[in-house]
Amino acid sequence: MNQPGKEDDLNPQRRQRAQISLALLIATSITLGMLVLALVLIIQSFRGLEAAKLTAARDTTEQLASAINDRLDAITKPQAIALRILADDPMQFSTTLDERLERLPVFASILQENDLVTSIYSGFADGEFFLLRRLRESDSTFFPDAPANSAFMLRTITWLPPGIMSVEIHFYDEQLRPLQRQALRDYDFDPRSRQWYRLAMESERTILTSPYVFFSTREIGLTLARRSMNGTLVNGIDVTVTELSDKLADLRLTPGTQLAVVNENNGVIAYSSPNSLGSNATDPHALTDLALLPDPTLSLIAHLSDQAEVMSFDSLGRTFYGFSVELDALSSDNLRIVIAIPADELLADAWASLALQTRIAAAIAVLLLILGWFLGNQVGKPLEHLTDRVGALSRFRFDTSVKVDSRIREASKLGTALDDMAKTIRSFQNIALTLNRSKNLDELLKEVLEHIIHIVGEKRGAIYLYARNAEHLNLAVNEGLSLTKQIDKVSRDADDNDIIHQLRTEISGHPIFAILRNRQKNLVGVLVIEMESGDQTRLSNDLIVFVDEIAGSAAVAIETRELIENQQALLDGIIRLVANAIDTKSPYTSGHCERVPQLARMLVDAAQASNEPAFQDFYMTEDEAYEFHLASWLHDCGKITSPEYVVDKSTKLETLYNRIHEIRTRFEVLHRDAEIRYLKDRLNGLNPEQARNNRDLRQQELQQQFAMLADANIGGEFMSENDIAQVRLIAEQTWQRHFSDRLGLSRDELHHLGSTAEPSLPATEKLLDDKPQHLSHWGDRIPPVTRGDPRNKWGFDMELPSHAQNRGEVYNLTIQRGTLTPEERFKINEHIVQTICMLDALPLPDRLANVPRLAGTHHERMDGKGYPCGLRSKDMGVPEKVMAVADIFEALTATDRPYKDGKTLTEALGIMVRMVAERHIDGDVFRLFVLSGVYRQYAEAYLSPAQIDKVDEEALLEPLYQMSR
Repeated sequence: MNQPGKEDDLNPQRRQRAQISLALLIATSITLGMLVLALVLIIQSFRGLEAAKLTAARDTTEQLASAINDRLDAITKPQAIALRILADDPMQFSTTLDERLERLPVFASILQENDLVTSIYSGFADGEFFLLRRLRESDSTFFPDAPANSAFMLRTITWLPPGIMSVEIHFYDEQLRPLQRQALRDYDFDPRSRQWYRLAMESERTILTSPYVFFSTREIGLTLARRSMNGTLVNGIDVTVTELSDKLADLRLTPGTQLAVVNENNGVIAYSSPNSLGSNATDPHALTDLALLPDPTLSLIAHLSDQAEVMSFDSLGRTFYGFSVELDALSSDNLRIVIAIPADELLADAWASLALQTRIAAAIAVLLLILGWFLGNQVGKPLEHLTDRVGALSRFRFDTSVKVDSRIREASKLGTALDDMAKTIRSFQNIALTLNRSKNLDELLKEVLEHIIHIVGEKRGAIYLYARNAEHLNLAVNEGLSLTKQIDKVSRDADDNDIIHQLRTEISGHPIFAILRNRQKNLVGVLVIEMESGDQTRLSNDLIVFVDEIAGSAAVAIETRELIENQQALLDGIIRLVANAIDTKSPYTSGHCERVPQLARMLVDAAQASNEPAFQDFYMTEDEAYEFHLASWLHDCGKITSPEYVVDKSTKLETLYNRIHEIRTRFEVLHRDAEIRYLKDRLNGLNPEQARNNRDLRQQELQQQFAMLADANIGGEFMSENDIAQVRLIAEQTWQRHFSDRLGLSRDELHHLGSTAEPSLPATEKLLDDKPQHLSHWGDRIPPVTRGDPRNKWGFDMELPSHAQNRGEVYNLTIQRGTLTPEERFKINEHIVQTICMLDALPLPDRLANVPRLAGTHHERMDGKGYPCGLRSKDMGVPEKVMAVADIFEALTATDRPYKDGKTLTEALGIMVRMVAERHIDGDVFRLFVLSGVYRQYAEAYLSPAQIDKVDEEALLEPLYQMSR
């Protein structure tokens, strides 16, 4: 026999609680519920009514308080902004009335923008005063002397020498044209004694006074004041809150409701019956006390201070409910709103509704008992089906259909709602996926719009993007709407409501708008969704809030688009900045960094369009094209490190200056030595004719020798061995130096002399010499260009000269071709090394990883004899070969080089044919360059007419065809 409980442990089904039919449960529950409800309604009718009264009154109080807070904020915040702007206004530097009158339009514009502002003024540290008031029809009693058509009244206080206070009143029309100016007498006013002045001077922020009755107009208002940036004055604005009473009148829940805004001393600031709000009998400038109102109802609840406290009381034969709620606005003044609501008006319909509901509940209870069983069966089956579908959702299967076929509307709606929820979640997933993966920014915006429209359940919509500089909205994406392409005059400082109001005047139909702002709350665009289903005239707040929330994804898409575009624009700008800096650095290469990218782009476009075998498989993606674009602009960025005197070296002896002038001076010395020798020979009795002939022959020889050296210094043609020997022979001549060569030298020049002892004076020196101090050693600045250098991670393979620089005079004058020494030639060629190193050091993204290589291979050759890496044709792709052709053609045709004139098209292309034969450049790319006509397109855009001659393309390319056979 089993022990008690053992069988239960072995059979889990028996451990389940007993289950009952859903139909029986629903029928029983509904019937009992209705009976209990009827009993509770009867017993608790009085308590329920009381609770309803309190709830309705409390909700009304909270809404009223919120509305009053918003209105007070709307009154004060724009004026605070205006004061922050005026804090840096030139008014702070004015010292005369004429200077201050120049700022009159600024003060007038603030008054014209806001009807609540009664006056704006500036109080100066020396007691001077400047006040502008906008005159209204109601001000005629306060300013009876105002001329007709007066729109503004200006009161000024200035000090005239010697210490006389001048008080004047000025009247202006609407266009600020002066109408009348008169002096005031017996007017004693010092702004420095006013509370607003003292408080503003003690604070760096905008101060706000407590509400009070204005002296001039008897209106209730408050003052905002702020000290100027230099502390010489305080700007103030008077704002009236009189219209707040009208606002209270509009916010009354029932006709008999009374409302008042009071301060901590029960002074009335606003009253729901404005016409009954009189002046304080004892003090016309003080606020009316709550107890002095004609109706004593509100004074009976003046002692209430807690929002949760509700007071029921009788006044004038009626029952009221009283509330007192503190206002957040003007917190320093402890403002609150007191409300008295007649009980009979507040819940007049509640009593009738309660009786009707009681009768209906009794009838429905009988019917529900009959229908309960049927409904239970109808609901049960769909719920089981929904349970299975919801289980799939819980496993993140949002693509599962949740709809059920049920006659029960709620069950069907629940299925539809769950299905919509799954689709909405899937749409949010798609939005996230789009933001993460989409590369095309326009497509990104379009896809986000489609998903948002789908989430809302509509079919048509659009997105406008905001152009900050032009201050207008441009239509970026449109799905099925007829919209204007551009909406003008959209202020960047406008709030959402103003923008929506403007959009409704521009866009017809039943659209719902969502203002798109970025993380800095700046306007970036507008989302428009056309509401085609439901009651478009009664859009729920929940829908509007929901659209605003999901529109954040569109704002993210726009901000992402702007960030990427700005990043790319910044990168392009920096690239052009570097290129322009290089071109500007040397007048002889001006425009090179700009022309090469244009030519390279034209040639690479031709390669992509070509059907030649060498280019059939060549295609560049958008990222590869941009990568090539950057590389072409930066191909010579390393030249920024090349010494200018080397790049621009036009003579052999040129460094920072042309040293031929030093040699000329030495020849001048020898020339004068010959003259001195002639004079000494005459004194020693030598035959005058012989002495003269000796002098003339020597001086003529010196002239010829210097002319020969000067010609060699130009370096235009190849220098023969005989000319080199002649230079060395001339150099062996000597001259006498009588001044120390160690005086006036820089630290570096003394360092180059090293430990060489200074010869005694006078010292005999060669006419031309290669001195030790002419050599500059590498030291610890050896560039990593040799193959075995452990620092060489780029694969450079260049021959490194023994010295960094050799300024020897004979060494430089005996250069056989051109003007550059091997050291200088290496320095120029090193710009490619610096280009690659500089670009490799940049944090380029993966899609731009090949920029250093593309920019640094345009001096490579097809035969491997180029630099800096000695690459061969097989090591380079089409873009690298295109860069080499573009760089060479631009260099050959450029007219801004110091050592040559720009070639004509025929001459340049002829030289490049020989370079193809020597395997300097790629033959396929060169043929494409000629046959596609790119060379002529470039010439028409950048070459002078004299360089553009007719090219016989067939004859030009014939040697290349013969080579390929």
